[in-house]
Amino acid sequence: MTELILKGKQAKTAALVLAQAKTKAKNEALQSLAVSLVENTTTILEANEKDLAAASENGVRDAMLDRLRLTPERIVDIAEGVKQVATLADPIGEVVHMWKNEAELTIGKQRVPLGVIGIIYESRPNVTVDAAVLCFKTGNATILRGGSEAFHSNLALVRVIRDSLASSGFPADAVQIVEDTSRDTAQQLMKLNAYLDVLIPRGSARLIQAVLENATVPVIETGTGNCHVYIDSEAQKEMATKIIVNAKASRPSVCNAAETLLIHEAVVGDFLPAIISRLRAENVEIRGDERVASIVPDVIPATELDWETEYADYILAIKVVPDVDAAIAHINKYGTKHSEAIVTDNYFTSQKFLQQVDAAAVYVNASTRFTDGFEFGFGAEIGISTQKLHARGPMGLNELTSTKYIIYGEGQIRE
Repeated sequence: MTELILKGKQAKTAALVLAQAKTKAKNEALQSLAVSLVENTTTILEANEKDLAAASENGVRDAMLDRLRLTPERIVDIAEGVKQVATLADPIGEVVHMWKNEAELTIGKQRVPLGVIGIIYESRPNVTVDAAVLCFKTGNATILRGGSEAFHSNLALVRVIRDSLASSGFPADAVQIVEDTSRDTAQQLMKLNAYLDVLIPRGSARLIQAVLENATVPVIETGTGNCHVYIDSEAQKEMATKIIVNAKASRPSVCNAAETLLIHEAVVGDFLPAIISRLRAENVEIRGDERVASIVPDVIPATELDWETEYADYILAIKVVPDVDAAIAHINKYGTKHSEAIVTDNYFTSQKFLQQVDAAAVYVNASTRFTDGFEFGFGAEIGISTQKLHARGPMGLNELTSTKYIIYGEGQIRE
């Protein structure tokens, strides 16, 4: 029996138990897990150091090392996310709608777990905990397949999770990790229809595309983040500068970081030099179109590829546009339907942007960096869905459920 088939069978068994679990017991188990994570900080960090050392030897760039790195503070934050999930309303069992039909049947639509969720992800070990606790709270068993770059970190975290769940009276197999990180095993997981109810990829565009092209298991697509900030002709200069610096430089390796700045031609001369100066102070490399280069001559000339690229690094492309319509057209052509922002004091312009930009999250006068389950009040998140079926945007508890119809009768038969 292969590792995946064994884990699939164990997950199916665990899922049956989780689906019947009481909310109070799940919440108590999550509170205990939060404590266990902090108590095991030393063990987790020792494992993480192995991954960081290997990544450094392999020449992984600093921005990606930051995605991989755990610290005592980050572990505390992860544990706080677990606690927050414990305090959230449990969607399982909720009847979202109930009515009577002409036959006097009482029909209800009730939330239920999806079942067994497979998650393929890269680099960020915090995803291991986020995914596990969200799935657990919604009564789903989880099979995790992290990347080789975070192998030791993920193993350490899953051991803590499994031990903690078992101590709380739940099956440890509610959360499992695939220890073989080979591409072949990933391919097999994508076709594990007998045991997986859904597969969620989280990572690079290449990973997500590989899953979409090869999976036979139903997939919820979490998207790459080629995100934009558009500075309108009626924007406040200081606000615009603060937003783009935050959106690009606060943590450039994450999917909600901005990759392109669009700026209205009416304010480019006044705004651009100061914005570029502030960005360069954060070590951001600037790539600009011809109009940008005419104002700040030492920028790197932008090419068509720059408009399409999610850098996940300290690089920003800048393009001058004649109006909001051109900005919207550019975003809808090159964006990945993740997060987009406009900076403007004009209400009508902001409304046009909100209605016409096709993205999971659209902001007015705020940084794209807020697209996050924790920031939206969902606790942790399973990912940012950029598709339109089932779920879109940060995926919290509700998005990890399905529904079934429950029908009450009094002996009715259909004529």
